[in-house]
Amino acid sequence: MSQFDEKMAIYKEAVADLKLHISDELLTGVAKGLGPSIYLADASLVSGSDPEELARVKKNFLVGKLGLTDGPELDKAIQSAIDAMGSSNRNKHRAVFYAILAKHFGKESMFK
Repeated sequence: MSQFDEKMAIYKEAVADLKLHISDELLTGVAKGLGPSIYLADASLVSGSDPEELARVKKNFLVGKLGLTDGPELDKAIQSAIDAMGSSNRNKHRAVFYAILAKHFGKESMFK
């Protein structure tokens, strides 16, 4: 099993455990889009309690990658993703987190 397949198995298990209803296609597309960062311990996770981290998610992913306009709805979506993964969950995998956000904004087609 390749490293990528191992990561995908972890992500799919997290999606199933959290009952997130995210397609394998979306999850795979997001993970591939993240490139080598999924293999780095710190970069592969999102800290839901770090305001600077959440600002980077908004700037780099929501605005930069998805092309959304900055505003309060982006902060609400990020909080919704945190809630979906569990605020006490220390393993908020970036690929899963981003897939939740892409689905929230109807941007799944960007990851096919």
